[in-house]
Amino acid sequence: KQAKGGWDKKVGAHERVEGIELISSVSLVDQAPIGRSPRSNPVTYLKAFDPIRQLFASTKEAKVRGLTASHFSFNVSGGRCDVCEGEGVIRVEMQFLADVFVPCDECEGARFKPDVLDVTYRGRRVDQVLDMTVHEALSFFNNSPKILRRLRVLDEIGLSYLRLGQPATTLSGGEAQRIKIASHLTGQGSDRTLYILDEPTTGLHFDDIAKLLGAFKKLLDVGHTLLVIEHNLDVVKTADWVIDLGPEGGHEGGRLVAAGTPEQVAQVQESYTGQHLRDVLGSGRSNAYAT
Repeated sequence: KQAKGGWDKKVGAHERVEGIELISSVSLVDQAPIGRSPRSNPVTYLKAFDPIRQLFASTKEAKVRGLTASHFSFNVSGGRCDVCEGEGVIRVEMQFLADVFVPCDECEGARFKPDVLDVTYRGRRVDQVLDMTVHEALSFFNNSPKILRRLRVLDEIGLSYLRLGQPATTLSGGEAQRIKIASHLTGQGSDRTLYILDEPTTGLHFDDIAKLLGAFKKLLDVGHTLLVIEHNLDVVKTADWVIDLGPEGGHEGGRLVAAGTPEQVAQVQESYTGQHLRDVLGSGRSNAYAT
């Protein structure tokens, strides 16, 4: 990342880095929150709310009332509730305990002013749309390709149960990480990026892991590279190249135990990862690099 001009901090000790010319940028996709305000949510993070607001603004009711797309935004004043400022909740400080969020008395959690809520698109108000799950929204916006393209990615990586307007403060670290992956899938360009992910399968069901691997494949198919720190064998066994550090954790680890394809690492006796891979893959080639 320093070589690409995006890092001005100290770099760890190393002899050389090869292949930098093959990538355009480096992106860490971690489990940090996608936002720290209840106004941050999946549909805004994926920039799918902009075309949704435009749909509401294009209705006859909105035009009669003089409402524009900005009136259907809870991030700017105009159409949002003035009391909760579009959050739908009021933060109550609990001193020595964690803050508590309670529904706004003015808008009753709807986030918007009454005149905005009087406008409907296909029989639904904007707050009702935000309360839809991704699965429900895919059917509701079946004639809006721009919206479908962004929401479909969430479904493909196992997040179809999330509500469009679900506050970022209620998302788990794993959910936040997968939403970030979705944003990269929807914003694909010609650049080749090295994505770094730390334990992306945290909290996932087996079926969702399969969907996550499908998302990985989509990134790989368009020329991106994935560096994944992971212990889940369903992910490890699909890697093109496995690097096993150990042999133990903490101070008793840190050296290269094995490196190679999953089949090659499975043949390294000193590798704990290899031992478990043998159970998954069976016998394989034996020319893995080992120390």
